[in-house]
Amino acid sequence: IASWTAAATSYSVHGTLMLPFYIYYSMFGFQRIGDLIWAAADQRARGFLIGATSGRTTLAGEGLQHQDGNSHLLASTVPNCVSYDPAYAYEVAVIMQDGMRRMLGNNEDVFYYVTVSNENDAQPSMPDGAEEGIKRGMYCLQPQENADVRLLASGPILKEAIAAAALLKEKQGINAEVWSVTSYTELSRDGVAAQRDERLGVDSRQPFVTQQLAGSAAPVIAASDYVRAVADSIRAFVPAACVTLGTDGFGRSDTRANLRDFFEVDARWIAYTAFNELMRGKNPEAVKQFAQELDLDLSKPLPASV
Repeated sequence: IASWTAAATSYSVHGTLMLPFYIYYSMFGFQRIGDLIWAAADQRARGFLIGATSGRTTLAGEGLQHQDGNSHLLASTVPNCVSYDPAYAYEVAVIMQDGMRRMLGNNEDVFYYVTVSNENDAQPSMPDGAEEGIKRGMYCLQPQENADVRLLASGPILKEAIAAAALLKEKQGINAEVWSVTSYTELSRDGVAAQRDERLGVDSRQPFVTQQLAGSAAPVIAASDYVRAVADSIRAFVPAACVTLGTDGFGRSDTRANLRDFFEVDARWIAYTAFNELMRGKNPEAVKQFAQELDLDLSKPLPASV
């Protein structure tokens, strides 16, 4: 990070514009050398921090010291740090291109934090019209007319949301819409700015989250591989009931499947949470039965307390 800080303050070598890339375990960034990141921010550094093997459940078997569930929360406190948690290669490409445009083309004093995982996932083509949403923080990956529930997820948990939508359809006939959230932080910042503009009489625009989810009272389940506070940062701007899921607690050594079950962010827990929200106050027995069908242990302790 120290070398990145020095390099990032100088952008031209023999007349060629340059942006430094620093690639590292995401756990060893904001949590361990946060003061150096603040120093880089204060020096108006530019460049890309790439947090590899990111997320609390992605780096299986490494336990407490290596599993990152906090860096996006910490990154959100640095005003000129633009952070993203993409799930697909085309999302990374759009983010990188936009970052270079802003830092080199527009001469903006920002730097980017982009987390990437180490899972072997199929890489689909970018949906038509998704580019703007990728840059601003969210886009609809699997549209559903008259959706009963909306599932929002980022990074490696996006595929869990996709699988949860399939479970809900197969077992309960529930139509779930899936959204890829590339940046909860950028969505939250936009929401705060929009509310302030309205409060000061500058502009009456709605937050981007509100715009995207308008026109439906379907409950929203928002999840990530980070602590709940990351997804929770957009709750105030969601125009419907919203439940957030995350990985609060210590890291632990286990398989990805077991870790996601433990932290309650896998497809089954997302599907259960969505069904519970839809059935709230209506049919508690059906909720219990669905949990049994999904083989979920509803009596297990709160993950953060273990």
